[in-house]
Amino acid sequence: MPEPPPLRVGSADRQPGARPTRPGQSPRRPAPRRSRGRWLKLFVLAALWGLIIGGGILGYFALSLPDTSQLAVAERRPDLTILADDGSVIATFGDLFGRPLTLQQMPRYLPEAVIATEDRRFYSNFGIDPIGMLRAAVADLRAGRIVEGGSTITQQLAKILFLTPERSISRKIRETLLALWLDHRFAKNQILEIYLNRVYLGAGAYGVDAAAHRYFGKSAADLDLYECAVIAGLLKAPSRFSPARDRAAAAARAAQVLHNMVEAGFINHAQAQDAETHGAEWAAAGHEGSRYFADWVADQVHDFADATDRDLIVETTLDPRLQRLAEASAGGILARYGGRDRVSQDAFVALAPDGAVRAMVGGRDYAESQFNRATEAERQPGSAFKPFVYLAGLEAGLRPDDRFDDAPIRIGNWQPHDYERHYQGEMSLSQALAQSINTIAVRVAERAGIAQVIATANRLGIASTLPRDASITLGTADVNLLELTAAYAPFANGGNGVIPYGIAEIRDRRGNVVYRREGSGPGPVVAPQYVGMMNEMLQGVIADGTGRLAALPRPAAGKTGTTQDYRDAWFIGYTADLVAGVWFGNDDDSPMRRVTGGSLPAAAWRKFMLAATSGMPVRPLPDTGPPRAPASAVAADESPFARLLGWLVGAPAQPAAPLRFPDPPSQN
Repeated sequence: MPEPPPLRVGSADRQPGARPTRPGQSPRRPAPRRSRGRWLKLFVLAALWGLIIGGGILGYFALSLPDTSQLAVAERRPDLTILADDGSVIATFGDLFGRPLTLQQMPRYLPEAVIATEDRRFYSNFGIDPIGMLRAAVADLRAGRIVEGGSTITQQLAKILFLTPERSISRKIRETLLALWLDHRFAKNQILEIYLNRVYLGAGAYGVDAAAHRYFGKSAADLDLYECAVIAGLLKAPSRFSPARDRAAAAARAAQVLHNMVEAGFINHAQAQDAETHGAEWAAAGHEGSRYFADWVADQVHDFADATDRDLIVETTLDPRLQRLAEASAGGILARYGGRDRVSQDAFVALAPDGAVRAMVGGRDYAESQFNRATEAERQPGSAFKPFVYLAGLEAGLRPDDRFDDAPIRIGNWQPHDYERHYQGEMSLSQALAQSINTIAVRVAERAGIAQVIATANRLGIASTLPRDASITLGTADVNLLELTAAYAPFANGGNGVIPYGIAEIRDRRGNVVYRREGSGPGPVVAPQYVGMMNEMLQGVIADGTGRLAALPRPAAGKTGTTQDYRDAWFIGYTADLVAGVWFGNDDDSPMRRVTGGSLPAAAWRKFMLAATSGMPVRPLPDTGPPRAPASAVAADESPFARLLGWLVGAPAQPAAPLRFPDPPSQN
C-alpha cells in the first residue's frame, strides 16, 4: 500500500498569495482590508469637518462685517492743532482724516507706487498671495525672526478694518479668512480705494489725502510722482519714515519706492531720476524741539475747552525765533562741553514778564526722550532759591547794606558752610547774595523766620512742597525749572505775580472762539521798594558775583545755583523784557565734573539773551533808576572773563593780549 504524501504544515489554511511558513513558524496573517477603509473614512470625515468649521468661521465673519458704505467711514479722535504765535504749526494731536478720494481723483502714480512696493500681484491674486507668503516665510527663517509679513493689500485692509496689530498665528488666520471674504465681496479697485483712504501714514494722518495735507500742504489729488513715492514709502514704517520726524529717512525710502516702480514697469529710469532730482516742497511744520512745549499745552486744553467732540485749533505764546535760539544756546553748550564735563541733559525756559512762555526746551532730544525736564523734573535749586530768602529778610526790615558776619553757624546738628569752605568775615547783604554766601543766607532766614521764607516763595509762585526747616535756605527743596523761572518774573515786571501760560486762544475749525485769555494772575506780590532793592542786589550777582559769565550790555539780573556734588547747575536771570532759566544735569542724578551755575548755565543764558534782545531798546529794571551799562559789561571787552565767555560760547573776542583762562567761578 503506497504511503500518503508528506503533510505540509499550514498548506491547507494558506490563502492565495500568502507566503509558505517554515516548520515551527506561525502562519502570517494578511493586513485586513477593513483597516484601510477605516483610515480613509476618518480622513474624509476630518476633511468634511474642516470644511464645515472653516466655512462656519468664514460665514461668521461674512455675517458680521459691515457693508461697503460703512467701510469708507472711520471712527476718529478729534484733531488738535497747536500753533505758534506767528500762526505756524507746532504739532498736531488726534487722528487727522482728509477727504475720501476715488482712484480716478488720485494721480495714477499713487496707487502704482503702492502696488509696486506693497503687492505687485494685487490684481492677479485672490486676496492672499501664496508666492509672497512663501518668500516671506523663507526670509523669516533665514533671519530667525519676523522680517517680512507677506501680506497683500487686501490682508492689510482686513487688519486695518477688523483686527489688532498683534503678531500671532490666530490673528494671521483671521486676517487670511477676512482677506478671502473681502476679495470675494468687493472689486479690486474698491479694495484699493478703501485702503488708500484708511491706512495710517504717520504723524496722526489717516488716508492719503490727510497725509498729503500734513506733509505737503495740499490735496492728494495734486501730488506729483516724487510725493506719491514718499507717501507710498510710509506704509512700511509710518513713524520711522515720517517726513515730520526724519526727512532724510523719508527721502531714502522714496528713492527705494521709485526703484520699485521702475522694476514693476510703471515708470522708466529717467522719470525716477528726474523725480529724485526735483524732490518735494515740504509743508511748514513744527520740529521736534518744540514738541516739549506742544505736549505741555495739549495736556491743558481740556481745562479750557471740551475737546471730545470737535477739532480745535490752539494759538499759543511760543515765539519760533526764541525757541530756535533757546535750543541753539543750551544745546550748543551741551554738545560742545557735555562729554568733557559729564553732562547729558539740559532744559531751558524763556518767559515774557507777564508769564507767557516764549520758548521751552525739555531735554537734549525729544525723539529719544519725551520726558519734559522743564516742567516735570523736580530738582534741588541750590542757591537759585536764595532770592526768596533775601526778599523775606528785606520785608522783615533788613536793608541791602546791612552787614552780617560770614562765620561758622550751627542749627541743631546742621552746620552749613560756604562753597570754598572758608569764611570771609563781615560783609553787606548785597555782597553776600552776589557771592552766594551760605552762612549769611541762613542768618537772614533766621531773622525773617522760616515760615516767612516759605510764605514768600509760595507768594511768588513756588508751588512745590517746601519742608519747614532751615535747610530750604540753601535750596534743598525740589522744584521744577518752569515754576522757579516764573517766580523770578515779579522782579522783572515790577512786583506782579504770574502764572506761566502757553495758551492764548482756542477756536474750532469754523472759527468760533472757545477760549481767549483776557489776562489773569495773582496781582501784586512784592511792594515796589522791595522790587528795586532785589533788582539792585541781583544785578550785583552778574556785575561782581558768581554770575559774571552772564554779563550783558544792558541791565540784567539773576542768580546761580549749584547743588551738592555738582548734580544740578542753574542760572535764572532776567532783563526788563525777558525772564529765562537754564538747567544742566543728568537724569540719573549722577555728578557732573565741577559744573556750577556760574559756568555752563550762565554762558548758555547769556548766549540766548544776547540774540533774543538784539534790537530791543535798553530799559532799566523796575524801580532801579535810569538805564546804565553794567560795569562788568563795559569792562568785558578787556576782561579775562569776557575772553573766557567768548571761548565758551564761540563768540569772537576783541583783539587783546593773549587769552588767559581763569579757573571756574569759585561760588555757586
